[in-house]
Amino acid sequence: MSGPSTQTVAAAPVPEPRSPLRDPAFLRLWAGSTASGLATWAMPFVLGLALLDGTVTAAALGLVLATRTAGFLAAVVVGGVLADRYSRRAVVWWAGLAAGLASPVLAAGVGRSVPVMALAGVVIGAGQGACRPAFQALTAEVVAAPLRQRANAALTLSVRVTTLTGPGLAALLAAFLSVPALLLGMGLLWLAAAALPPRGRHAPAPGPVPGERTGFVTEFVSEFVDGVREARRHPWFLAGLGALAAVITTGYSATGVLLPLVSRDRYGVEAVLVAATTAYTAGALLGALVVARWHPRSAGWAALAGLAVYGLAPLSLWLPAPAALVVAAYALAGVGIELFNVPWFTATQREVEPRLLARVSALDFLVSYGLAPVGLALIAPAADAFGPGPVLAVCAAVCFLAPAAAALVPSARRFSGR
Repeated sequence: MSGPSTQTVAAAPVPEPRSPLRDPAFLRLWAGSTASGLATWAMPFVLGLALLDGTVTAAALGLVLATRTAGFLAAVVVGGVLADRYSRRAVVWWAGLAAGLASPVLAAGVGRSVPVMALAGVVIGAGQGACRPAFQALTAEVVAAPLRQRANAALTLSVRVTTLTGPGLAALLAAFLSVPALLLGMGLLWLAAAALPPRGRHAPAPGPVPGERTGFVTEFVSEFVDGVREARRHPWFLAGLGALAAVITTGYSATGVLLPLVSRDRYGVEAVLVAATTAYTAGALLGALVVARWHPRSAGWAALAGLAVYGLAPLSLWLPAPAALVVAAYALAGVGIELFNVPWFTATQREVEPRLLARVSALDFLVSYGLAPVGLALIAPAADAFGPGPVLAVCAAVCFLAPAAAALVPSARRFSGR
């Protein structure tokens, strides 16, 4: 009988990482996130249809959308803390369930009771807000680090496809279904968003030390402050968030308010408005496809350059440019925003302490989404006082300069402190 072989056995080659789209757990997460995105988009569009047919007034629509925003901003902080303290999967479940159950209430209030609609709007917005940081943190749990950029690109692609195809689909369904029926369908989407995502690997944080007596509010605030401290530990994050907030407050708000006016007054048709917004979404689709596989060495600088490209949108509205140039500028702005978004989310998932990730993501959404209504509220009075031209010029300058200033932070080059 021969003795044991002394021949060295070569180690088996490590297989290349699979695409996240071949992972059932990520597909469930992607489907749940897509359902929540579709439901989020559907609410203002469907209520807009109710405005067109005279079921609700413009004042009622504005109030309901405002209460939804208030619910979102309040719950995004709560959701971030809870998603770090408990199971992120459970936070998505309860948030989606709340929004799903509030949707029939909203449907029942359409044309009958504005207070009922407003109350339902608060709950739906809260469900949306609590989901966002939990989904971000759950992505880091479900997807291996080498595949996260592709996973984040796939998640943002679903949002853009929804935005591009949703209006046509909703208009088609509206030919056969009433507005309340469409809102019930939105509730089903929220229930799908609650049920589909998989369980992650997050270990819930330990509770208070026995014998300690701290109030719930004090403990909650303390935990959120821990997230703020973690954000401050990453100078690239603070710089990038400041640049993003500046672009949203000025560029997004200016184009949102003034693009319809420029389309009407300068070009005499609303077609420029439709073409520009469609080009923006199409550009974002292209940007997500590019960034899914593009990994530049200076990823942070490339992302901030993409964010600065948004300045082309207000710049094209300021200059006496032909309509085709405005549409092209919006398409480039769409490409640029995804060249920022996907690496930004990926870097946050990579660099932030995992047990604090949902809280830091909540801070991200709170600042970026929270300042948007401020910009929207100020742009119109500023345009009335100084004229649209100076306002657009200032907004374009801010969009270019804020990311450039953020790029001066040393760790911003790679969105990493290492």
